[in-house]
Amino acid sequence: MVNSTPYIGRFAPSPSGPLHFGSLIAALGSFLRARSLGGRWLVRIEDIDPPREIAGASDQILTTLAAYGMHWDSTVLYQSQRLDVYQQQINQLLATDNAYYCQCTRKEIKAMGGSYDGRCGTRIQPHKTGAIRIRNHYGVAQFQDQLKGTIAVDNQFAAEDFIIKRSDGLYAYQLAVVLDDIHQQITEVVRGSDLLEPTCRQISLFKLLNCPSPDWLHLPLACAEKGRKLSKQNHAAAIDVVKPQASINAALTFLGQAEVVPETDVTKMLVQAISQFDMTKVPTQSEILLIT
Repeated sequence: MVNSTPYIGRFAPSPSGPLHFGSLIAALGSFLRARSLGGRWLVRIEDIDPPREIAGASDQILTTLAAYGMHWDSTVLYQSQRLDVYQQQINQLLATDNAYYCQCTRKEIKAMGGSYDGRCGTRIQPHKTGAIRIRNHYGVAQFQDQLKGTIAVDNQFAAEDFIIKRSDGLYAYQLAVVLDDIHQQITEVVRGSDLLEPTCRQISLFKLLNCPSPDWLHLPLACAEKGRKLSKQNHAAAIDVVKPQASINAALTFLGQAEVVPETDVTKMLVQAISQFDMTKVPTQSEILLIT
């Protein structure tokens, strides 16, 4: 990130349920990072996977953020309103032979050793239907994380032609998130460490699209037990929207920050948290077990 570039960060939850403590860490961490640098903080609702979404969850997420004093800049972006943009980009990639259709099943990919070998991209007669994969010309295998330093992933994973549109017609996360970060001019992505590996694929796509990649900062995950992060899928409890003060201080402690004075007006708490935010104190490990 060039110093003269105004900082723009974002929080991008999927509406698959209410915000839990793990979500709060990602939201608060990205919010404090943006505000402490005098930057803008945007909210994006990643609602492109209807089977996983819960009715009313989007509004509930926004209500929760407001209850915690995290007020976003600009209009909330909903991925479901940008499907035409995603398809236009896919059409262009197909037309320039930078993407192709693939009909390989999970069973077939497992037989390849668990990593797709690109066979559909070399067919003399290309498929006309199926999932759509990117031709991964760059195969980025490492990147610099602002908190963790150099992150390296398996070369086979990095080189794989990954899916940008699923065989069921749904747009893949990798494509949507990159196009949206470009659209919103995000300068740094602050999120959980469960997305370390996908970052390499996203950087490869930024390169293919000839667009600058943002900086990356991956926060530790809150885990109930080793290797099991808090998530909506494993029914993590929703955070308290009536009395958020305790949760705010718990999240600050998790992020290595000093607690703030509890206030009826939580915005005052966040003003103090912003003023004393110290990135050097954020833990660098990928997981932290919660004490219950």
